[in-house]
Amino acid sequence: MIIEALYRYYEILIKDPSVEIALPGYTAASINFALNLSQQGDLLDVFPFSTQVPQGKNIREIPSRAMVVPEQVKRTVGVAANFLWDNTAYVLGLSEKDLESPEYSSQRFEAFRKHNLALLANANCPAARAVEAFLQNYDPSTARTHPVLARHLDDLLKGGNLIFQVEGQYALDDPEIRRVWEEYQAGGQADVMQCLVSGLEEPIARLHPSIKGVRDAQATGASLVGFNERAYESYNRAKGQGLNSPVSQRVASGYGVALNYLLSPQNPNRKIYIGDATVVYWAESPDRRYGNVFAALLNPDYYEEQPDDSHAARREAEETLGQVAQKVQRGQALDVARLREGLDPNTRFYVLGLAPNAARLSVRFFLKDAFEAFVQRVLDHYEDLKIVKEHPNQPDHISIFKILNECVSPKITRREEEIKSTTSLMSGALMRSILTGAPYPESLYTTILTRIRIDGDDEDKHTRKINYVRAAVIKACLLRKYRRQSHNPFQEVLQMSLNDEFTHPAYVLGRLFAVLEKAQEEAIGKANASIKDRYFAAACTTPASVFPVLIRLSQYYVAKAEFGYSIDNRIQKLLNLLDVGPKAFPSRLSLDEQGIFILGYYHQRAAFYTKTDEESASASQSENN
Repeated sequence: MIIEALYRYYEILIKDPSVEIALPGYTAASINFALNLSQQGDLLDVFPFSTQVPQGKNIREIPSRAMVVPEQVKRTVGVAANFLWDNTAYVLGLSEKDLESPEYSSQRFEAFRKHNLALLANANCPAARAVEAFLQNYDPSTARTHPVLARHLDDLLKGGNLIFQVEGQYALDDPEIRRVWEEYQAGGQADVMQCLVSGLEEPIARLHPSIKGVRDAQATGASLVGFNERAYESYNRAKGQGLNSPVSQRVASGYGVALNYLLSPQNPNRKIYIGDATVVYWAESPDRRYGNVFAALLNPDYYEEQPDDSHAARREAEETLGQVAQKVQRGQALDVARLREGLDPNTRFYVLGLAPNAARLSVRFFLKDAFEAFVQRVLDHYEDLKIVKEHPNQPDHISIFKILNECVSPKITRREEEIKSTTSLMSGALMRSILTGAPYPESLYTTILTRIRIDGDDEDKHTRKINYVRAAVIKACLLRKYRRQSHNPFQEVLQMSLNDEFTHPAYVLGRLFAVLEKAQEEAIGKANASIKDRYFAAACTTPASVFPVLIRLSQYYVAKAEFGYSIDNRIQKLLNLLDVGPKAFPSRLSLDEQGIFILGYYHQRAAFYTKTDEESASASQSENN
């Protein structure tokens, strides 16, 4: 259960002294200004806040400060106020929208005044009396001409959140005011029922907390859990939206704080973007290295660049992740044993993928298992993708982002947006496949085949119709598809490199097409439209319609090529592997056979380059001797 797992993580964070996290009933919010009041409730000054954060080699100033405040009220289209903090429209009755709608700010200020006066009446302290006096005497119609507010009017009209000080001391730091708020949160008008998570009889949360930090979701936050229509309120739970699946206010607040922490820059283990999903991950342990290792293994060469804070733990985590990422990008193998050193393999680990869906969040996937199980499945994923490289500097480990990138046309300029829209559902299915060891989604395989049929080679954009990543994906998809079946007809070619002895027609024809292409290259050099550009799509789907033509053309290329005799021998050897007769070339190939055709082509092309590299190395060695 997602909420239960998040709440357990919240209990871990609460005990961690290195983490600044809100207690139940509170939340972290960005505060832009503090209103400093006298003991009599007069507005003495407005203090703007700003925070300096490192960004690369520079320092960036953010016009706000993260502070722990009473839990934010859930707003949809109605007017609802927070306790002792809110935006300028609620606290001061001041907004740029006043010119279009004169009642906009006044309605919100009245709601704020009424809600706060009702709570502050129960607090017996000077700070409460000062804020009460301000709210009772302040007139929002004079806000623009107020001598104190006028000095900051332009900044205040831009919006932002405000908090109260009384002669330089934060009103919310007063123990009496905090007592009033916590009693209000614990009691109030909430129904008391058995919480599904804790099993205790507690006040039930009618609305669940807003979750911020999911890419493309509402900036004000979106709901992970919510019931707002009568049709969704089963068992006649008509009195309250949250009674349909009762979760206590304490647990709802806790899981919201934990998830917002995981999605925030405060979390040293950065969230990962895969398609339209924002992925967070955590272990049931205060040790951050579990998340570090997982991120480095799963997606080492693609992670979000975003503003950072000054926590030493975060810098250390980034340094570790950056070193691993650079190592993988250089094509070096991961030192998995070193990464896992000192970590308990049986620690429970969680991976959660969230995607925006209007005012709510969609759960793309939620996976839980022992940490070691996840690590091994990621390593198995890389093992299944292993295939001979086109160039030595290509990475050993192909990230998820690189795989999804190949599902989109190289002609698209706004690749990020296109990848998100094209692979929104596929990304979740692919992640589940990797982390559970299941077969890869069929949509991934068919999309790669489609891209191969449609795309062409483009030297300017450094793109190829059939490249290292696409061939690796085809091999891995077929390997996992047949792994759990009793018979695998393609086992002998679902390997890293060329198999000269395998005689399946699809594989042999793929190799033959590569040899015919090589013959054309050696005969006439670079052509405006090669046989791959003209005939590849038809050759890998309906070979009988294309190969007789290609065989006839090859005689011209063989005659013209400098080493035509050698090429002709290769063609004849491959033709001898096919059945003799009119059905030597199949009329059509299945989807699986099309993948085998492509692998045959790729293996044969890679063998050409491998032999050339070996011959060059041998010649160089002879010269040195």
